[in-house]
Amino acid sequence: MASLDSHVLMKLVSLFLSTLFVTILSSESQCRNFESIISFGDSIADTGNLLGLSDHNNLPMSAFPPYGETFFHHPTGRFSDGRLIIDFIAEFLGLPYVPPYFGSTNGNFEKGVNFAVASATALKSSFLEERGYHCPHNISLGVQLKIFKQSLPNLCGLPSDCRDMIGNALILMGEIGANDYNFPFFQLRPLDEVKELVPLVISTISSAITELIGMGGRTFLVPGGFPLGCSVAFLTLHQTSNMEEYDPLTGCLKWLNKFGEYHSEQLQEELNRLRKLNPHVNIIYADYYNASLRLGREPSKHGFINRHLSACCGVGGPYNFNLSRSCGSVGVEACSDPSKYVAWDGLHMTEAAHKSMADGLLKGPYAIPPFDWSCLSSMIKKKEVVGNTIFFDE
Repeated sequence: MASLDSHVLMKLVSLFLSTLFVTILSSESQCRNFESIISFGDSIADTGNLLGLSDHNNLPMSAFPPYGETFFHHPTGRFSDGRLIIDFIAEFLGLPYVPPYFGSTNGNFEKGVNFAVASATALKSSFLEERGYHCPHNISLGVQLKIFKQSLPNLCGLPSDCRDMIGNALILMGEIGANDYNFPFFQLRPLDEVKELVPLVISTISSAITELIGMGGRTFLVPGGFPLGCSVAFLTLHQTSNMEEYDPLTGCLKWLNKFGEYHSEQLQEELNRLRKLNPHVNIIYADYYNASLRLGREPSKHGFINRHLSACCGVGGPYNFNLSRSCGSVGVEACSDPSKYVAWDGLHMTEAAHKSMADGLLKGPYAIPPFDWSCLSSMIKKKEVVGNTIFFDE
């Protein structure tokens, strides 16, 4: 009997240790110390790249006041009055703001590097141009990834060091893909025509993630799309007297929001497929759609005025927006308190909205699957960084 009890006890101890070992491995896979942030995307994450790529005779609007007035007190190239989602993520992780790669001379990228460029698309610009969708720049996701790979010798040195750097980084994949849809929608192209781009955009994002996994990437934050029907620019462009086109709760255009839902659903399905293929990798879906939509459903609950579909910085019309007189232009002023507004310039959000979005990811329910951000801290190793030549062929 004692022998049997001893045998059962040993089995129980063995089971406990096995469970503990699996738990520790699972915890370690998620609770790792991010040493840096590597970012790709468009204007939602651009911390100054478009400004760095522009010549002095053709500066973006983000180079002029009142951009940057709230936090930095001067324009930084960010398309907002202050910080972006990526900035709040960096603060939360104890990392410095992620510097733009383009335009930086002997930049310090040891704690992060950002390749996101305003107006960037997921698909190649040449592909979109062939279909009649004009792209102001050729910095697609593929180009950003190519330049990142070219820059690795200067960012991290030896291939083994680079693999460690990528593995210990939080890789922010976007937001990217919105401009692939924005450009044709601004041209009033049919919905069915734009919808044909969705599987191509999703496939491009998936391929980039897969390539980065092969390079050592272990943790990805992949944002979905925004509710396009709540965009001040599209609300202005697609104004209609047919009130059935609008969501009575938010005032947003229902058909455009359904399109945003479709993109987000397709992206989530693809991320689920990637998770099954790469069980050792954390792939977190950032639900930008619902994190943003809640601000329109209950603006006062989140500290915003009820006129949430009006731009803080703009002029004219029911939404305080005019494409020909945009924020940053002479004579176009910002509201007195941007923190009360969701929309900054009609195309981008205020710092307050970016913060609310980031809080929803880091402290709320908009990271899928749930991720324990609270266990993370930064452990940064110093590296020497030098400049690098940039090539833009796709």
